[in-house]
Amino acid sequence: MTKPASKNPLKHLRATDLRGAAQLATQATLGVTRIAEGVHQSVWRTLGAPGGKQLGQARGITGMVYKGVRGATELVGKGVDSLLAKLQPLLEAADDGAKPETPQRESVIAALNGVMGDSLMASNSPFAMTMSFRHQGEALNPLALPPNFAATGKVLLLIHGLCMNDLAWHAQHQGQVVDHGEALASSLGCTPVYLRYNSGLHTSQNGHELSAQLEQLLLHWPTPVDELTVVAHSMGGLLIRSAFHYARKDGLRWPAHLKSIVFLGTPHHGAPMERAGNWVDTVLGSTPFTAPIAKLGHVRSAGITDLRYGHVVDEDWQGHDRFRRSPDRRQIVPLPEGVACYAIAATLAPKRGALADRLLGDGLVPLHSALGHHDDPLRCLVFAKPSQWIAYRMGHLELLSSPEVTQHMVAWLTPDQAPPAD
Repeated sequence: MTKPASKNPLKHLRATDLRGAAQLATQATLGVTRIAEGVHQSVWRTLGAPGGKQLGQARGITGMVYKGVRGATELVGKGVDSLLAKLQPLLEAADDGAKPETPQRESVIAALNGVMGDSLMASNSPFAMTMSFRHQGEALNPLALPPNFAATGKVLLLIHGLCMNDLAWHAQHQGQVVDHGEALASSLGCTPVYLRYNSGLHTSQNGHELSAQLEQLLLHWPTPVDELTVVAHSMGGLLIRSAFHYARKDGLRWPAHLKSIVFLGTPHHGAPMERAGNWVDTVLGSTPFTAPIAKLGHVRSAGITDLRYGHVVDEDWQGHDRFRRSPDRRQIVPLPEGVACYAIAATLAPKRGALADRLLGDGLVPLHSALGHHDDPLRCLVFAKPSQWIAYRMGHLELLSSPEVTQHMVAWLTPDQAPPAD
């Protein structure tokens, strides 16, 4: 009799996760303490009681108690982190070959990085993801490609969105597995390469890194590269635009190979969900009682706040308070010149309409944003009419698993083949 699969979540954990979990526990305790002290002091301030040296801090014995909690938490946290850092080589050795990576754990780590990846990177957390290329589920080092690596002259790069990783492209649709990368590779005779990155970092930070890594990948590709095609979902579309911008600026060679980009539900002009989160920050911060709670909204990563308007370059965020409500100050960055660009947008609605286009969209990204439309003509991204397709009654994540999406991409990327009828 076959033993049923274990539902114990601990089977997905690795010994090296202890350090990351300890760091998160320390940060959470400090955060809750700061919020509690802020609420406490806000109440006292309304009664005329003086506060501490800094806004939101208590004074006297109360202030000493909060200070003591913070100090003890930081001391214990640093001690535990230091101990686990010394033990990490032993923990990694114990993990080697003992516990294979599980898709469940990788998905959780990807989501965690999307929400607070910048904080994880700043604290040197073992949970922080680094950018890498992947092929057939394994990391791909451009400087040391496997000797049996079956490379063609056509490279297909697939870039995931926020809180995801490369495994998101292996999706389920009505009981069948759909992988746009494998389908396009089979139809177009190209070699699929999947990107994995920390989606909690600023888009432009990832853009610099992707540009540099792409240069190395194509430089060490085993066979001459005829063309590079990119399929990007959601935030991934902003990332490839950023990488192209910096590659041109730095005089790199890989843009000369870039032939096509397919954008799937990319928030070119931002997403209202992040703008709503920004409104929550503003509303909570408007009263002394709720202002400390607004700090919870500040947990969200730089990658998430970049989605407010669709930031692509450093100047979009540098020198600005990313949590302060402000107008759209983005630099104008057009679609890559000389590259065939295609846009697939989805909407949950059965047909187009003013409300559905601007607000509903695919549940996360409005149609106008995904199609590059903007009220300011200078900001509009011009996709040719035949290079646009709208999927009705479809959500944001369904773009990853829809056979119709695959069909349109194959038709667009195959010479002399018309796209399927809507």
